[in-house]
Amino acid sequence: MSERLYTIKEAKKLLGVTTWTIQQWDRQGKIRCVRTLGGRRRIPESEIKRILGLKEERIIVGYARVSSSTQRDDLERQRQLISSYAKEKGYGEIQILTDIGSGLNESRKNFLKLLDMVSERKISKLIIAYEDRLIRFGVETIRRMFSAFGTEIEIINHEEKTPQEELVEDLITIVSHFAGKLYGMRSHKYKEVVEGIKKIVS
Repeated sequence: MSERLYTIKEAKKLLGVTTWTIQQWDRQGKIRCVRTLGGRRRIPESEIKRILGLKEERIIVGYARVSSSTQRDDLERQRQLISSYAKEKGYGEIQILTDIGSGLNESRKNFLKLLDMVSERKISKLIIAYEDRLIRFGVETIRRMFSAFGTEIEIINHEEKTPQEELVEDLITIVSHFAGKLYGMRSHKYKEVVEGIKKIVS
């Protein structure tokens, strides 16, 4: 959902000024207007709030994820890394959301909570330790969507991988995900399938 745009008529009523005043403010750079295809002025909601002195209270949030409960140590390392990074950047103490589950699982509890918070414009910045901790595929799509709601994504570590390494990891992730759905994550068959695909692609 993009930011609401007000007509001149709506904006002048909210701001208690005349059409001429808004036109002058636009020319003087005191208000940011956007133009329709027909050349008409539209005023973004954020500009209305800025002029009225209504500040949007947004927070900085961290997100960490591991695939299974056996990786809780790694989850804690991600939490500490994000917390230390936030302090170094001067962000202070921040809320860190965590999930245990596959990056292909779009129903992760705190991932869904994160999406809701972004769509409600509650988050100014999201910090993650590694790109694929947020979502396994489609990071750029998520980045664009978050940006539309005014949320910036900061990635602490950018791992340099070859295209072949990325392809192998993605293949193992997909097979592991569906094998877990079919046989259960703790079953012997699951381990057999995952080990088999690792041998094939290694």
